[in-house]
Amino acid sequence: MRLFSTYLIGLIFGVGISISGMINPAKVLNFFDIAGTWDPSLIFVMGGALVTTFVGYKLVFGRQAPVFETTFSVPASRTIDAKLIGGSAVFGIGWGIAGFCPGGALPALGTGRWEVFAFTAALIAGIFLARFIQSNSDARRAPAA
Repeated sequence: MRLFSTYLIGLIFGVGISISGMINPAKVLNFFDIAGTWDPSLIFVMGGALVTTFVGYKLVFGRQAPVFETTFSVPASRTIDAKLIGGSAVFGIGWGIAGFCPGGALPALGTGRWEVFAFTAALIAGIFLARFIQSNSDARRAPAA
């Protein structure tokens, strides 16, 4: 049942992203082009996501436990560090250059456009690169045995 609900939630998200036009990188890039062909529609998509998230958090965390787990799994750290700022910057720069964010790129794979596949390949390579850098950093910080 957990796999089905995960699929259903992803499907609803993908359909919403598609309907809103956010799989079109030109629409996203036009949001960032304030001095040119500015398209404010992304603000409304983000606002809708913010309201949905707010209501969802209130409903979910109002429960004693999650439906498919015994406890909630939330990040323990609230520290704003270099990794968080650097990752956010890389995400924002990539989104501004490509016009895709991971959430919008995955549903856009269905369009068959090579740009989407190139972005997704770069995204996956970036994930592996970040894990590699993190593991090397952790190994260097670990005390010698």
